[in-house]
Amino acid sequence: MIRYTLICDNDHKFEAWFRSAGAYEEQRERGIVVCPACSSDSVEKAVMAPAVSRAGSDKVSLSIGHPEQAKLREAMIALRNKVTSEADYVGDKFAEEARKIHFKEVEPRGIYGEATRDEVVGLVEDGVDFMPLPHIPEDHN
Repeated sequence: MIRYTLICDNDHKFEAWFRSAGAYEEQRERGIVVCPACSSDSVEKAVMAPAVSRAGSDKVSLSIGHPEQAKLREAMIALRNKVTSEADYVGDKFAEEARKIHFKEVEPRGIYGEATRDEVVGLVEDGVDFMPLPHIPEDHN
């Protein structure tokens, strides 16, 4: 997986993930890489610093102070609650079950569970469509 910072001809910056650099180029040429703010398909890679991985780094991206933060937090909690109440929990068998669903070996159904980084990379390489569930820390107030 590769993450690019992109910019449209209206100067909107956004990030997008692609399976590879070639996948980005192919999708851009087909006009399916579009700006989420204005739907322009005139999109290019923005100048960005390379992501340098440090062995043992467990850092995560964080945010504070956005005026819509409380609404976004509630929406993420609602999303997580909806998925966990309507889908089957498959624990650490998530990657295995997701592949079975993707390759139509079993009836499609909503599932959630856990996967290792290597399993996630494998799912992406296999073209399995999934999303991470938001983890919402408890209020500390």
